[in-house]
Amino acid sequence: MKLRKKAWRVLLLFLIGIGVPVGAASAAQPKEVQIAFTHDLHSHLEPFYLEEDGEEKLVGGSARMMNYLKELRNQKEDLLYLDGGDFSMGTLYQTVYSTQAAELRMLGFLGADVTTFGNHEFDYRSKGLAEMLQAAKDSGDTVPPLVVCNIDWDATLAGEQAEDGALLKEAFEAYGVAPYTVIEKGDVEIAIIGVFGTDALECAPTCALSFCDPIEAVKETVAEIQQQENADMIVCVSHSGTWEEEKKSEDELLAKAVPELDLIVSGHTHSILEEPIIHGDTAIVSAGEYGARVGSLRMVQKENGRWSLEDYQLVLMDETYGEDQKAQEKIEELGQTIDEDYLDQFGFAKDQVLAHNPWEFTKVNGLGEKLQEEPLGNLLADSYLFTVSNSDTGDENPAMAAIVPSGCIRETFHKDKDITVADAFQTLSLGIGPDGVPGYPLVSVYFTGKELKTITEVDASISPIMTTAQLYVSGLSYTANPNRMILNKVTDVKFQDMEGNVQEIQDDKLYRVVADLYSGQMMGSVSDQSYGILSIVPKDAQGNEIPMDKLEDHIIHINGQELKAWVCVAEYLDSFEETTESAEIPEYYSTTHNRKNIENDKSFGAIMKSPNRIAVTIFCIAGGVIFLLILAIILIVRSIKKRNRKKNNH
Repeated sequence: MKLRKKAWRVLLLFLIGIGVPVGAASAAQPKEVQIAFTHDLHSHLEPFYLEEDGEEKLVGGSARMMNYLKELRNQKEDLLYLDGGDFSMGTLYQTVYSTQAAELRMLGFLGADVTTFGNHEFDYRSKGLAEMLQAAKDSGDTVPPLVVCNIDWDATLAGEQAEDGALLKEAFEAYGVAPYTVIEKGDVEIAIIGVFGTDALECAPTCALSFCDPIEAVKETVAEIQQQENADMIVCVSHSGTWEEEKKSEDELLAKAVPELDLIVSGHTHSILEEPIIHGDTAIVSAGEYGARVGSLRMVQKENGRWSLEDYQLVLMDETYGEDQKAQEKIEELGQTIDEDYLDQFGFAKDQVLAHNPWEFTKVNGLGEKLQEEPLGNLLADSYLFTVSNSDTGDENPAMAAIVPSGCIRETFHKDKDITVADAFQTLSLGIGPDGVPGYPLVSVYFTGKELKTITEVDASISPIMTTAQLYVSGLSYTANPNRMILNKVTDVKFQDMEGNVQEIQDDKLYRVVADLYSGQMMGSVSDQSYGILSIVPKDAQGNEIPMDKLEDHIIHINGQELKAWVCVAEYLDSFEETTESAEIPEYYSTTHNRKNIENDKSFGAIMKSPNRIAVTIFCIAGGVIFLLILAIILIVRSIKKRNRKKNNH
């Protein structure tokens, strides 16, 4: 009996001896989380062309993303997939935004755990966004939670757009939008906060919501999480972005101000961060736009409870990953009503070929980078004048100029490729009109000749600072010298048609100009934004000023239908079949045509030549300041001399 007891003791001690180190090793094993992330997908459910390492590749698409995510999940079953917003607005799939909620449902199909709102989710106005959320919920598909912590509902419901605000509040509550959510992955509790940035709000002119300061709202939400949750990690999906200038880089400012955040997935600025930005214990990551790349990283918990970022990479979704069959079927399901619900009313079909492109156009990311004329910009602006000139718009006066800002161009035409209706739509895919139909409509307004010259000055002076503001114009030609004073760079402006014939502009005469609704709104705000230094005021044919809230009254209608910017492009491309043997873009667009002439002359005469009113004013102010400084110096010198004489006399 004693022997048996002794044997049991030995066995027990042996098991304990084994168990102690194993248990200790298990306790010492740090927690970790595998994370995939995207942002700014912009309705790109299908692959698209991208120049990579000097070679044009077909990349992206939800079916390829699904294959890559499957690969990650095979390695780590508890993968956390986060999205940073702007999942909509960019391809024809956005046209079924409010009826099919294609983008949000696709994110759910891909297994996204959380997403947030970007500024483009508001492009379809309050009604469209509310309908999208309802369509997503009613679909029966799994859809990701939406988080955003800095909506100011009190200000929204007390503001001018209270009715729209109430509509969105009801829709958000029905969907379950919350400031944050907590997700468990393996043995890790992860709190995920959403935040909407300051610049994002400025880029959402149709957003009816008021927002609190992003940093203060995140601080308060983090404090709430720390009090009420048992989270191991706090992550922020932010639609704020990073900028080269750190003091303007909203997500870097957020990381510094709220050091409790372990990770920020940064959307909005389309930044491609090959290496994460680290501030203290907070990592900021970005993968770029459209799902061309999917970000992947591993977070490992340190002894102090904070997390280190490991194995960070941005993976290009090229042919390496193929297309997941079930995901491809889902894409087809989500897009099957595009023709019926949207394109039929314009007489087009999604896959209809309009023309062939034999020319090399600047890639979309390169547009606006340098002050210069662009053949693609010429083509798009010409399409406006072509369609308006060949249609009954109800205005007897011919349109003399058309304007397309680089920031409104969302895609280019690729060399040696057929251009479909889907491609034409993608070039100018933004916005919605008052009719509730996707696509910004054109507006017809009048400017004086003097104001037309000011518009070219805005282009020459402002676009080198803000690349999205560069203007591509049909009907005008101007010359600028970048060495001249800001807002005084343009030395000559004339009308110029496509044959190169020029016509002088009379300062006091009214001229008709066409542009998309968004661009018209931006031009109308120039006077306010420049504190009256620049004067550009849209007018009607009689010269009466058009208030910004009445600009929609000047939308161009053809046969009772709003004329959409992208439709002009499609109709212009379709017209080439009548002018070329093989329905291709004419040779005219293979090069530039003196619409924007840059004279890099540093001579004193060129810099001082023909100063405009702004330059004269600045010279006068500067001269006045210099005169006052000289006068002050003279008075000070005299005072000192007088004092010294008094001292010497005593």
